Amino acid sequence: MASPAGCEHYVRSCSLKAPCCGKLYVCRLCHDAEENHQMDRFKVTQVQCSDCLTVQQAQQTCQQCNVMFGEYYCDICHLFDKDKKQYHCLPCGICRIGPREKYFHCDKCNLCLVSDMRGNHKCVENVSRQNCPVCMEDIHTSRIGAHVLPCGHLLHRTCYSDMVKTGAYRCPLCMHSAWDMGDHWDNLDKQIALTPMPTEYQDATVKIICNDCQAHCTVAFHVLGMKCTGCGSYNTAQDGGLIQPPQQPQLVPLEEEAGQQEVEAGQQQQEVEEEGGEPLEFEPDSDSDVWTDAETEQSAEPQ
Repeated sequence: MASPAGCEHYVRSCSLKAPCCGKLYVCRLCHDAEENHQMDRFKVTQVQCSDCLTVQQAQQTCQQCNVMFGEYYCDICHLFDKDKKQYHCLPCGICRIGPREKYFHCDKCNLCLVSDMRGNHKCVENVSRQNCPVCMEDIHTSRIGAHVLPCGHLLHRTCYSDMVKTGAYRCPLCMHSAWDMGDHWDNLDKQIALTPMPTEYQDATVKIICNDCQAHCTVAFHVLGMKCTGCGSYNTAQDGGLIQPPQQPQLVPLEEEAGQQEVEAGQQQQEVEEEGGEPLEFEPDSDSDVWTDAETEQSAEPQ
């Protein structure tokens, strides 16, 4: 399993003797891929030279043939590899690819970041100890670089690239925008201005929560998006149903109301005539305040 070229993971001229099972593997990753358990790199004490096959204490140069096992060697991680400007970060507990002067360790994030991000990033406590939210694989000890989102969360660089290709633009953990969306929001403004809502929805509003600034606000409803009044982002979530304005009572003009009354009176007279009768005539009694039947009063007069 050993070779002067090392393996697909590292360039080295030795194999590690696994402290867990005693087998020889070029690196811990090769071991973990073959076995049903993982190798603890920190417990490695012996290596085997790939040239003379001498098993010896872990060190950078073979004690028998003086071959160099790796241009870089860490006696804590027992990492052998070609020189990539690596350095061992004590707070991280592992070796990082440098150079060291281009990185700093953020104590709150518990992670080494590029110097340009010093005082210029959002700290998330122990962020690298979480798995990548896309592939659910370890980030802290991964050989794949990490991408830091504006919200402070981490993704593998490869996972971030894949996410962008799918059109997703929000952090899988907190839903914050994963990059500057200003140009996209401007385009949405133009599309909404050119796409009026149907009449029944033009005055409808809705409560929203902004995923970027956490503001709660009430805005006009539109199917293309609801814009935060706080930061101008369309990365928002609807909080509840539509809010329709109260309907105003419809006022009927006096002329129209009088005409309606005449129509109703005509309908009533027609109904009486259709029943075979004649409408009763009433006239006031001059000696009383009550109405009397005119036809009945006439029939009571002497002939």
